[in-house]
Amino acid sequence: MITREPEFFPESITWIGQLGRIGVGASRSVGRAGILLAQTILAMRFMFVKRSRHAIMDQMYVSGIKSILVISIVAIFTGMILALQTGIELMRFNQQVNVGTAVMVSMLREMGPFMTGLILAACVGSSMAAQLGTMVVSEEIEALDVMEIDPVRFLVMPRLVAMMVMTPLLSFFTCMTGILGGGIVAITQLHVSWEAYINNAFWLAAEKDLFVGLFKAFLFGVIITIVSCHEGFSTTNGAVGVGLSTRKAVIECFLYILIVGYVVTRLFYL
Repeated sequence: MITREPEFFPESITWIGQLGRIGVGASRSVGRAGILLAQTILAMRFMFVKRSRHAIMDQMYVSGIKSILVISIVAIFTGMILALQTGIELMRFNQQVNVGTAVMVSMLREMGPFMTGLILAACVGSSMAAQLGTMVVSEEIEALDVMEIDPVRFLVMPRLVAMMVMTPLLSFFTCMTGILGGGIVAITQLHVSWEAYINNAFWLAAEKDLFVGLFKAFLFGVIITIVSCHEGFSTTNGAVGVGLSTRKAVIECFLYILIVGYVVTRLFYL
């Protein structure tokens, strides 16, 4: 017996169905990423980390050393923009000497880890998703399973350890470089001496600001690795699927970095 679809579907029901499918898909994706994170943490035993030290060092070089140039450029101009925009407003009240405080606190709390996370998501996260996606479509992951090599321990664990170490270090480097950029603007355009800029920069900055920023960077490193590897492992449809997985990984990393950054700030400062 052939059944016909009803001739009339209220538009609201159609939208509800689409939202439901999106919600179910997002829940499945988050759940699978959580399982991947748990499997990776279980694989981070001492003997496995020791055996994979060469792979970890390679990933630290790829995610850290190779990203320093672009991070340096972005960081110094971020500090310059913060100093210029803040200094313009402070000059209205003849308080431009306090621009160092604004730059330091902004870089430590938010802009340092945030900019580092975005750069690593675009550079390193996309590379992870593309590499693992290519391995999936070329059946290299299945070959590892045949050889009884755990893909999570062999591929994901070194990347996660490297990002957990390098992301906070790069975030601190971003903060210091941004403060240097802000100092350049303060000296050349706001007529603030370097001594006054540095003294005011460290005046209100607290250890809590540094630790919260490093904690954010640590979380961002975990998010970038797990999301990118999960999307890489989920690749289908050949070369087209690799491109879609890479694009999806970068977008999701950006969104999670924004959300997690806000939540951490809300928890620690309010």
